[in-house]
Amino acid sequence: MGKDHSIRRKVLHAGGWQVVKRAAKTVPLGGSVVAIALVGSDIRKKGVVRGLLNSGIDAIPLVGFAKNAIELFRGDFIADKPQRKRLYGQKNGQ
Repeated sequence: MGKDHSIRRKVLHAGGWQVVKRAAKTVPLGGSVVAIALVGSDIRKKGVVRGLLNSGIDAIPLVGFAKNAIELFRGDFIADKPQRKRLYGQKNGQ
């Protein structure tokens, strides 16, 4: 029971952070600052070209607002890059 509660709390916490990031991006000028600050995160999740494109669109005040408002309900327009499966205990480059 304790483990289930802990996992549920972590999922809600992570999901809440995603909503906060999207909501912060929807504020017209503040959203541009947040989008620029999150460029590295977008590049890691989406790849260089898709990450820069996503952050660039988010940084445009009214366009970014509309995009993020729609993404709150629909999901990402620009998909994340596929996750690689790593073997347990294996580090990058091995």
